[in-house]
Amino acid sequence: MIKELVIHTNSKGVEIALLEDKKLVEYHLDAYDKEGFSAGDIYLGKVKKINPGLNAAFVDVGHEKDAFIHYSDLSPYIRTIKRYSSEAFKGEQSHLLDKFDFEPYIQKDGQMVDVLEKGDILVFQISKEAISTKGPRLTCELSIPGRYVVLVPFTNSIGISKKIDNPEERQRLLDVMHKIKRKNFGFVVRTNAEGIGQDELTHDVENLLHKWKVMSDNAKYQPPPKLLLKEMSKTFSIVRDMMNDSFSKIITDNPTLHGDLKAYIKEHAPEQASILNKYTGHTPLFESYDVSRQVKTAFGKTVTLKSGAYVILEHTEALHVIDVNSGPKVKRDIAQDTLAFNINVEAAQEIARQLRLRDIGGIIVIDFIDMRAAEYKHKLYEAMMNAMKPDKAKHVILPISKFGLMEITRQRMKDQISVDTREPLLHVNSKYKVDQPLQIIDNIQSELNHLKTHESSNFLLYVHPFIYAYLKKDTFSFRMNWFSKTKKWIRLVQDSSLHLGEYKLVTKEGIKA
Repeated sequence: MIKELVIHTNSKGVEIALLEDKKLVEYHLDAYDKEGFSAGDIYLGKVKKINPGLNAAFVDVGHEKDAFIHYSDLSPYIRTIKRYSSEAFKGEQSHLLDKFDFEPYIQKDGQMVDVLEKGDILVFQISKEAISTKGPRLTCELSIPGRYVVLVPFTNSIGISKKIDNPEERQRLLDVMHKIKRKNFGFVVRTNAEGIGQDELTHDVENLLHKWKVMSDNAKYQPPPKLLLKEMSKTFSIVRDMMNDSFSKIITDNPTLHGDLKAYIKEHAPEQASILNKYTGHTPLFESYDVSRQVKTAFGKTVTLKSGAYVILEHTEALHVIDVNSGPKVKRDIAQDTLAFNINVEAAQEIARQLRLRDIGGIIVIDFIDMRAAEYKHKLYEAMMNAMKPDKAKHVILPISKFGLMEITRQRMKDQISVDTREPLLHVNSKYKVDQPLQIIDNIQSELNHLKTHESSNFLLYVHPFIYAYLKKDTFSFRMNWFSKTKKWIRLVQDSSLHLGEYKLVTKEGIKA
């Protein structure tokens, strides 16, 4: 399988597309104007209110809405964290924990009022970003991820990823980690660590301990709320988590980001330096890799399958509903149950992709096409399980119920990704008024009339694919007409990211006309 990470920057932020065999499976937007509260961030917060009825507390971490933490998210060693937070805040505690004595664990079924009180200052970590009207969800089970291991303070345990199933490799990693771990710091060995030597693991552990030191130093004498440790940007965290031998290419069209990624990879994974590329083509990056088209076809309310069947995705406040339909173009020359099964399996694979692509979380109810045979129902359940295996988000899949419905719960970390796939005729920032599509051509002609004094003799005209197709129908009459009037040769480039009424005219060097 060919895995490619395509990273495009624009005025809104950084768009990240993960392609597997040229097919879009994950899409992320790291917006520039996004409020800075991301999952993984560690804050020094202050308890504002205890709610005994919910057995929870509300905490001020600087968000416009108070963050929420339930008793079950406190961690068994919350009393240790509470004492460490207090001492670190007063500047009385070193970042090293080898001489730090642990407090007794709390009960699993205890009460929040017995552990925390209003005004307490603690170190918290955001486990879920703010969603809709809710503030961030917090945890006190702190963890700092690295490339190969995850640091877990205030414990001495070592865990190995369940995806590393070779008993000898698991034991080797366990032995190595026991040699290099520090007292009162636990670690979880990630899947990427399989086959990695002691030197690389030691380097990763030292980097994580340095981050812990930075976090502890930031807590000294700082009144809450205070950001202590920021999780990596979406771009770098994806590169960190996904970069392994199965990765084929990382490509970006931003020179600054390319330089930053090059430095990061050189420090943390020099053996992977060759997979990073800087895009220099004239065609937009997402257009060149067919990402723009796939985004627009995949994020609509209705998603059509290759067989002609289609899937409808509906979102409500409480859950997500997915309906599978056969469609009029499906071949119906086989038995009804077999036909329904084949369509359902194809739909299951697309639904698993859609859950990753849109980052859909919470409760998902799927209404597959009815099948009578119990054997087919069981095979469909297995097909759904296999399709969901690559999904890193925690999920639970239930077999098809008596009502013919399949229920899935998937870990929700943030708001699901939503892309507006509608094509407005005119972009709000366009300087021209467009009443008819043909006026777009007139607007381009008007723009070209101002190029007579420009030094460059060749230009690139970026237009929406519809306008591109229209101009291409009679290419030479348009371009020859423009050339005769302006003495400039115009090369057409289609760009799906543009609205219908938008266009960009630049020189071959990329300078705006």
